[in-house]
Amino acid sequence: MKKVIIGIGGASGSLYGIRLLEVLKPIEEIETHLVMSKTGRMNIGLETEYTVIEVEGLADFVHKNSNVGASIASGSFKTDCMIVAACSMKNLSGIVHSFADDLLTRAADVILKENRQLILMPRETPLHAGHCELLLKATQIGALVAPPMPALYTKPQTIDEMINHTVGRILDLAHIDSGLVDRWPGAENL
Repeated sequence: MKKVIIGIGGASGSLYGIRLLEVLKPIEEIETHLVMSKTGRMNIGLETEYTVIEVEGLADFVHKNSNVGASIASGSFKTDCMIVAACSMKNLSGIVHSFADDLLTRAADVILKENRQLILMPRETPLHAGHCELLLKATQIGALVAPPMPALYTKPQTIDEMINHTVGRILDLAHIDSGLVDRWPGAENL
C-alpha cells in the first residue's frame, strides 16, 4: 500500500489538491492522508464549488493542521511522498526553515528528514528575490518544486483539461500513472 500525503496550503489553487484526491481515491493501492492549512480550507470555498466536508470525504484519513501529534508527524509512520498543492509562500518558508509549527509543515519536514519525496506546487506570481531564494533552498534540501504551469502543447480547451494534465504530471513525479497525461509524441510524428 502506497501512502500519499496531500497538503492543501493557503495559496490560490486548492483545486489542484482536490483533483489529486479525486484521482487517487479510486486507486485501491493508494492510501491518502489529507492536511489543510486554515487558509487552504478557506480557499476551497472561495475558489471552488466544493465544501471542505466534501474535500475531506475524498481522503482516506484527514488530519487537523493543529494536531502535530498525528501519525504523519512522525518518521516512524511510513509514507511514500507528500504533495503540497497549492503551496503558499508561508508554507514554503516554514518548510525551508524547518519551522514546523503546524502539521502541514511538520509532515513536510518529516518527509525531508526521512529522505522521502516532497513535491511542492508553489502558486504565487510575481516572485520577488526572497521567494526565489526559498524555492532554491527547497530544492537544495531535497524537495521537488513543480509550479502548476499549464502545458499548452496539448491544446487544452478547458480549465479542467489544464488542471488534469498538471495533476497527471505531478503524479508522474510521485511515480503514479494516473492516465491523465497526453504524452508528447515528438515533433517528427505530428
